Amino acid sequence: MTSTDAVPAVVLTISDRSSTGARADRSGTLLATLLREAGYAVDAPVVVPDGRESVRDALHAAIADGARLVVTTGGTGVSPRDFTPEGTLDVVTREMHGVAEELRRHGSGYTPLACLSRGVVGVVDHADPVRTGTLVVNLPGSTRGVEQGMERLVPLLPHILEQIVGWDH
Repeated sequence: MTSTDAVPAVVLTISDRSSTGARADRSGTLLATLLREAGYAVDAPVVVPDGRESVRDALHAAIADGARLVVTTGGTGVSPRDFTPEGTLDVVTREMHGVAEELRRHGSGYTPLACLSRGVVGVVDHADPVRTGTLVVNLPGSTRGVEQGMERLVPLLPHILEQIVGWDH
C-alpha cells in the first residue's frame, strides 16, 4: 500500500482526563503510530470526553470526513463514564462479534483482565451507494491494550476492508 492509496483512518481517544489536558493521550498517540506503520493514512488522534453522545458524534464526524477505518481507545470498561460501546452501537449497522471476541481472547493471553473490555467491532454501511463502508473498532484505553489489540487486528484489516467494499476473496 503506497501513501497515495492508503486507507483513510481516524483514531479517537475517549477520555475525560485527556480531553481536558489533565493527562497526556499516550494510547491514542501509540495507536496512530501503529496504524501509520501498517500503511494507513491517519492524522493525530481526536480526543473526546467519555460518554455515549460524544463517542457517537465523533464517529459520525470521522465517517462524514471519509474515514474507512475508525479505531477508538478508551471507555470500554465498566467505570461509570465508560460508554464507548454504546456510542459505537448507535452508529454501526452490522456488528462483527467474532472480531471483538478474538481481540478479547488474544488479550487474555497477556492478562486475565482483557475479558473486562466491552469493546465492539462493527461496520457502518452508507446509504450513498458510491461510498464504501467504514469499520469501527473499540480498543481498551491502555497502551498495552492498544499494542495487544493491534497485534491481532492489523493482519485482519485488509481482508475486512476489502469485504466491506464488496470485493470477492
